Amino acid sequence: MSKILWKPRKPEKTKISEMIDDINKSYGKDIHSYEELHKWSIENISAFWNEIWSKCRIIHSVGFTEVIDDENKMPGAKWFKNSRLNFAENLLRFRDNKIAIQFKGEKSPLRTISYREIYDEVEKLAHSLRLSGIKKGDRVAGLLPNIPETISAMLATSSIGAIWSSCSPDFGTKGVLDRFTQIKPRIIFITNGYYYNGNYFNTLKNMSNILKKLPSVEKVIIINYPKIDNSTTINKSITYKEFLSKNPAPLKFEQLPFDHPLYIMYSSGTTGLPKSIVHSSGGTLIQHLKELSLHCDLKRDDCIFYFTTCGWMMWNWMISSLSLGATIVLFDGSPFYPNGENLWKLA
Repeated sequence: MSKILWKPRKPEKTKISEMIDDINKSYGKDIHSYEELHKWSIENISAFWNEIWSKCRIIHSVGFTEVIDDENKMPGAKWFKNSRLNFAENLLRFRDNKIAIQFKGEKSPLRTISYREIYDEVEKLAHSLRLSGIKKGDRVAGLLPNIPETISAMLATSSIGAIWSSCSPDFGTKGVLDRFTQIKPRIIFITNGYYYNGNYFNTLKNMSNILKKLPSVEKVIIINYPKIDNSTTINKSITYKEFLSKNPAPLKFEQLPFDHPLYIMYSSGTTGLPKSIVHSSGGTLIQHLKELSLHCDLKRDDCIFYFTTCGWMMWNWMISSLSLGATIVLFDGSPFYPNGENLWKLA
């Protein structure tokens, strides 16, 4: 490409430039370009990731004794040996009144949620999950649109050390069962419906059929979005509002090994059943922070938006922006409803 579409006004002020300067000072190098930084990072794996851990200010209760045990063992290398941390604690490090989430749905007015408000909601939700018997290593599933409550459910789950897995409600019965029957969730979060391209879809109609083939589910938590009455009765269900604790204990973040499972995501399923892919708490956190901080130059006064559903890994990626204190913009619905200018207007 001969024409540069965009470049930073002050490249020397970007986080990646700051890191180059720090590496030059600390290691006596003379790095001047991204290509040189990349070359140094793969030739000095342990030193590079040690710098990322430090620069991203990873919250932890126990530090690591070595960055990696064997750089040549891929896969199978052990990273950040003996460290203990919690993914949700890192994403909830800010607890002030700055806007954490702005949400817009096709039929929903703009909602804004502060960092304080999301922390308080996660605290209530985590308390209720613990009372329901959820513990470290359990699976919690979400069949949910891209709404703020999905983020709260994920963070509450990971604060306990349970494992989160989500699908978008447009996957259909088979798509959901192909994924969730493999992981046997104990609790599932759903909504009563969702909008797409101006049309309303009732998600409760298929839920009974899904639950018949998911005997592991002990409780169904229904988020009323959109607020439309549905006559369908779901066994073992409770509304999200009723489930939230009114008097929660202080939020406790379980301190876990670096490689403790955080997410279960899936391949597309084009060659048989979708393959379950486990992502670790520490690995996900440090990789996302590297990308968001260095490659995106994301700062606390920025807003970040990515058009995605909760069935795609870009949702998981974007949510990690909370750890940097930025504002996440969520959109649920068709990007082309009512017209192709929809997302431009949102921006």
